[in-house]
Amino acid sequence: MKKFISLLLVAAFLPLLVLTSCREDDPDPEAKTEFELLTEYATDNSLDLGDILDGWVIAGSGINADPADEYSVADYYIMDLRSAADYGGNEVGQGHINGAHNVALADILTEAPNAAGKTILCVCYTGQTAARATGLLRMAGFSAKSLKWGMCGWNQNFEAKWETNAVDYDSPNWTTDGTPTAMAEFDTPTLSTGKTTGDAILADRITAAMALNSTWTVTKTDVLATPTNYFINNKWSQTSWDSFGHITGAYRIDTAEGLGIAGLKNLNAAETVVTYCYTGQTSAITTAWLQVMGVDSAKSLLFGANGITHTALAADGSPVAGKSWKGESSASELNFGYINSDGYQAPSK
Repeated sequence: MKKFISLLLVAAFLPLLVLTSCREDDPDPEAKTEFELLTEYATDNSLDLGDILDGWVIAGSGINADPADEYSVADYYIMDLRSAADYGGNEVGQGHINGAHNVALADILTEAPNAAGKTILCVCYTGQTAARATGLLRMAGFSAKSLKWGMCGWNQNFEAKWETNAVDYDSPNWTTDGTPTAMAEFDTPTLSTGKTTGDAILADRITAAMALNSTWTVTKTDVLATPTNYFINNKWSQTSWDSFGHITGAYRIDTAEGLGIAGLKNLNAAETVVTYCYTGQTSAITTAWLQVMGVDSAKSLLFGANGITHTALAADGSPVAGKSWKGESSASELNFGYINSDGYQAPSK
């Protein structure tokens, strides 16, 4: 009889043991996703988009370049991201700021500790790649700024890339009609780093963004040819939208409208998310931040609206002339000395 009762007890408790075991193996329904862990960590550590954009760019006119010392720049550790030939050659458009270090974009994070506490000044051809590097360095915890306009704005001998790309471009998909597409909510990015803490997830996501260094831009010809292929975000004010036009079907989500951690739900990460600004510089740093936060599809429109409607943006009296190549107060026409393989090249008279 006792044996029979024991068997009944075992039979009664066996399903409970199985259920308990299953519950232990099931994911905790209250456990946070990697995206939640990352965004909480970024919020707590001042890594929201607004934080990354705070003071991120500086014009050459705002840099303490010493003309008595061949325009050396003592306040910054300079990373020049251009090719070795353009950094060190002696042709027009070749040479570098005195004291700059030639660093590949892929190597910025390993080079950064050599700054030894100095703010890093990222320099490229036009300011766009430097802006991307600045965003990635800041997300990784380094102090960094981007040289506005790149070497194009340092000396007129370097200006070719902006001169040839600051143009007017006729397209039926650049229009002055219509309001921004209404914001909607989409699924937030799904992360799969396998890490369980915010700092570890961030480090993994920075690595993932670095792996996109060759694919983070898109051209105006591609976007304007078929805007419906993209989720397009115009990153400027309503006043500029009304004054200068926009890409057909674009949203208008700037930081004032919530572009940042809280607004990631308003971007459709399932599509190619194209951000455009005036020059391609702000959109470049924004794109770097978006990729770190899980929007792998994010791209920056090269040269921004300066590559589409430059004349209007740079016109006398334009409210955004300072954000336009050779516009008033843009600091894009400096005449600073530099170093090339022939030695110091003094500013032209």
